[in-house]
Amino acid sequence: MTYENILIICDAGIQTITINRPSKLNALNKATIEELSSALQSAECDNDIRVIILTGSGEKAFVAGADISEFAHFSVEQGKTLSQKGHDDLFNRIDRMETPVIAAVNGFALGGGLELAMSSHIRIFADSARVGLPETSLGVIPGYGGTQRLAQIAGKGRAMQMVLTAEMIDANTALSYGITTKVVPLEELMPTALKMAKKILRNSPMAISTAIKCVNANYSTGVDGLAFEVDAFGKCFGTVDFIEGTTAFLEKRKASF
Repeated sequence: MTYENILIICDAGIQTITINRPSKLNALNKATIEELSSALQSAECDNDIRVIILTGSGEKAFVAGADISEFAHFSVEQGKTLSQKGHDDLFNRIDRMETPVIAAVNGFALGGGLELAMSSHIRIFADSARVGLPETSLGVIPGYGGTQRLAQIAGKGRAMQMVLTAEMIDANTALSYGITTKVVPLEELMPTALKMAKKILRNSPMAISTAIKCVNANYSTGVDGLAFEVDAFGKCFGTVDFIEGTTAFLEKRKASF
């Protein structure tokens, strides 16, 4: 697929995907969502790609929101389809990927932008980042997982406050809410994300993917997360990564995964 709205760089097991619509503050339109979905699906199938970093082009925005002009005149059914397709093609896809995804938030992450960051496994914010879910000010609600993931990440009270007020918060407030785990100066954002990606690369790909599935199991309806973990833990013992990891430890050397 030829990409017009994203840039992709692969280096030593790390793929960086940059949303590249600076004139629109990297807003998520239909084409960009399709391109991100395609790129992520391809990355998940490529064993050479072991970590993905998502970021936005320029210094102003990660993703400033959805492209409102595309759906301002939608009907009820079109609105439902828009939300469901977004979940299926992109946001749930990222959340359930077995390849770790790091969101490097370099500026505004509003609406769909914050939802994109929250669907990622790890979030790092530049100190210039500003985030929020402003949808209620437009007569709609967050439709790409915002009401659910923000409550899971920051708690019901914080989620209610942010969604109902449509307020925008700064990076350090987001850190205090648990929306991000790290805030760094803008010039240190990508080096920090790359450093974290390299730490992940040291570890077993099998164990990483299994751990992601186990953490997600706790948020899956009808799934006993602890029982899921017990089963997954046991299965690790039958893998070559387990043999290599434990053997390397006993031999006092670095494991080669």
